[in-house]
Amino acid sequence: MTARWTAGGGKGRIAGNKETMMRRVLVVAALVTAVAAQAQTPPAPMPVPTAPAAPAQPQMSGADLSFDTAVLQGLDKVTARVVTVEAPVGAPVHVGALEIIVRACKKRRPEDQPESAAFLDIWELHKDQPASALFRGWMFASSPALSAMEHPVYDIWVLDCRGKPVR
Repeated sequence: MTARWTAGGGKGRIAGNKETMMRRVLVVAALVTAVAAQAQTPPAPMPVPTAPAAPAQPQMSGADLSFDTAVLQGLDKVTARVVTVEAPVGAPVHVGALEIIVRACKKRRPEDQPESAAFLDIWELHKDQPASALFRGWMFASSPALSAMEHPVYDIWVLDCRGKPVR
């Protein structure tokens, strides 16, 4: 059945069979739903969680060379000053309010992959108070973030080992 327009009080009305109108509404609703359903892409499968890979840690072997001086670099985050210090093994050096003692400095042989590492003790000096220990451990020149010292003002990292080889 066709719909026709009738004049009634100046407003247009559709006159026709209510059943036909209901079918049209349902067909339009079904088409809209079908189009919307096809437009959606299926969700991607969730990746299977795996254990995080352990960070590659440089291995220093017994065949590495030991040196008597470590070259360290320090950053004062407040003033943005960078200082390079040659620290003899066993002697304290100062970078700002930090006291650093290099306990060992090792470097791989020239034929191996380059790597320098230093074992450091770092303290923060305070006025009228004993020094507080900040860091004790190995720092690697190739991976400064691997074993970083956490401090709000200072960053310290190893650049190289120099000087005379020691046994």
